[in-house]
This record gives sequence, structure tokens and C-alpha cells, in this order.
Amino acid sequence: MTAPSTFGLSSEARNLHWLLTNLVEEVPGIQSVAVVSSDGLLLLSSDAGRNDAARQARGAKPTGPRGSSADLATIVSGIGSLTIGAAKLMEFGGVKHTMVAMDEGSLFVMSISDGSLLGVHGSADCDMSVVAYHMALFVGRAGHVLTPELRSELRKSLESETTGSMR
Repeated sequence: MTAPSTFGLSSEARNLHWLLTNLVEEVPGIQSVAVVSSDGLLLLSSDAGRNDAARQARGAKPTGPRGSSADLATIVSGIGSLTIGAAKLMEFGGVKHTMVAMDEGSLFVMSISDGSLLGVHGSADCDMSVVAYHMALFVGRAGHVLTPELRSELRKSLESETTGSMR
């Protein structure tokens, strides 16, 4: 996670951190994860450093959006915006999930609540149905607790972690 310490956070925020950590650690092939607010701000992210040992054990090369959780958040936000616009244009209702398959991996984007999104970057050999299933579990568990107050708390937590690491 980008904020390795959950000290001082509410129980809802700690639970969300735990859910995200669980998603990354339990689903094979997940490279990185980001939870993004409706306005495109990163709320929660997996820590690429935590997954380095797992990647090396699998013999996989470290891949993904430049290693920065902010890059993944930007991509997730952009894809979310594009698909929401397409759904409105086509008058097909709300977007539930989007999947982009590439030669070297996959990107999954799933709506959480109030425009928030869960984005997962998976390796080329990940089982897409397993990733989608676990993302749906995360969304089901996290969606009702991702209130405006919790989003604000998560943003402040990331900001303090960022400013603390710059000192």
C-alpha cells in the first residue's frame, strides 16, 4: 500500500486497506491496484515494492505503468471517463466494468460507488475471470463504506504520506 501504516485511520479506512492488500496478495497475476475517486484522485493503491518478491519468485519481469500508483490512477480515471461517455452516448445505462487485454497484460476497471473506480493491472498470464471475480468481491465489500468522509480521510492519508516522504 502507498500508506504502509494505518495508524490513526478509522476502522473503515483500515478495513479498506486490508481488503486491497488481500486482493493483491491472494489473486495470482495482479501487478498493481488503484482505487480512484470520481474526480480522478488516487484514494488507495497497492505498493509495487510489496509485490517485487512475489514477481521475482514467479520469474516475471516488473511491468506496469511506470511503477507509479499515480500513473495507474490516471489511466483508470481516463478509461472510466471514456466508457461512461460511451455508455451515455449509446444510452445503454451505467458502466459496470471494463477490461482491456494487451499482449503483455490486462487492465480491469470496475465501478465501486458514486463514480469511484477500482483499477487492476494484471500480468499476461493472469486468469481474467478470477481477477474479475475478486474485484467484484472487493467492490461488494467496499462500496457501502466508501462514503465522502472516508474518501476525504483516504486522500488526506495519501497527502500526508507523500509530504512525509519528501522531507
